Amino acid sequence: MPFYHTLGKIPHKRHTVFRKPDGSLYYEQLFGTIGFDGMYTNMYHEQRPTQVKEIKGSYDVQPKVATEKNIQSYRFKGFQVKPDPDYLKSRKVVLTNSDVDIALAAPQKSTEDYFYKNADSDELLFIHKGSGKLRTHLGNLDFKYGDYLLIPRGTIYKLDFDDEVNRLFIVESRRPIYTPKRYRNYFGQLLEHSPFCERDIRRPYELETNNEKGDFLIKIKKQGKIFDMVYASHPFDVVGYDGYNYPYAFSIHDFEPITGRIHQPPPVHQTFETDAFVVCSFCPRLYDYHPESIPAPYSHSNIDSDEVLYYVDGDFMSRNDIEAGHISLHPAGIPHGPHPGAVERSIGQTETEELAVMVDTFKPLMVTEDAMEIADDSYHKSWLDH
Repeated sequence: MPFYHTLGKIPHKRHTVFRKPDGSLYYEQLFGTIGFDGMYTNMYHEQRPTQVKEIKGSYDVQPKVATEKNIQSYRFKGFQVKPDPDYLKSRKVVLTNSDVDIALAAPQKSTEDYFYKNADSDELLFIHKGSGKLRTHLGNLDFKYGDYLLIPRGTIYKLDFDDEVNRLFIVESRRPIYTPKRYRNYFGQLLEHSPFCERDIRRPYELETNNEKGDFLIKIKKQGKIFDMVYASHPFDVVGYDGYNYPYAFSIHDFEPITGRIHQPPPVHQTFETDAFVVCSFCPRLYDYHPESIPAPYSHSNIDSDEVLYYVDGDFMSRNDIEAGHISLHPAGIPHGPHPGAVERSIGQTETEELAVMVDTFKPLMVTEDAMEIADDSYHKSWLDH
């Protein structure tokens, strides 16, 4: 994150003596990115965070690619992904490349028997259905419908769900995920014309400090595998921290759309960025107010990027036969636009209630075997006149 946060107890100076009430030391850990050049946090543990007791084994979670080189547009029916009790097993990667995995998940139970850490990727979880609490070694965050949860790589976490009906849209990024640079001034503050501000970003508000020894299973994702590692101390033993590297929440309902007299291009909806892809939020908004405007988007060619649109709620003005939970994939190099009749229907309309998340990648996406199980193989013909 581009602003400072502190929680719990910390010493006056970093890398100095910080003693417990009994005179022994708290253990400092630097939690940083991009070597020593990126965002970082200094945290203080009850126990040494390095105590590995056992590596039980590993298993492969690399997505199985069905179509490595693809030119076809697809629609995937996301709600057809079957629920699973286990959080990690419920995650199904539908689209992938060397920079990003795009996944769906329908976990039914909280993460109870293990902790989880993604050592390769930042994770952006969009909560489509469900509510609960994200619990991390850097503090906890409540979540509900419409929330983005940004979990930096290396964060140890659990998800506590309030019930069994949960649907998540997940973006795993091998590149750090930031708020868009053009929304920030020289000092990192979000600008006045940004579609959201620091007040909208929810930071961890409570620490769970457990000073326990025992056997604690952390499932760690590294290089396409899950490693089962047993640590000798509870991973949630942080007494305090400060810095810029921590999980946070942002609600799509707090995104303030930028509108104009004529149709605005997708970058006005941008919410997050990396150097490999962008994430946009399409939210309820007033339509263009030029007297002869066409609110429907014009046909356009994604010459340099694949476009993925995850439909959350509302009317989806530019598409026919689209429902909540559907995903559309429009590959680079192939023009796409409103479905037949959508342009005509849009003229004279004053507002839209659509809600969707878009991911545009600069490298081509590969379609997985899990995606083909929920694919509409005829979607690419849906622009034909009938």
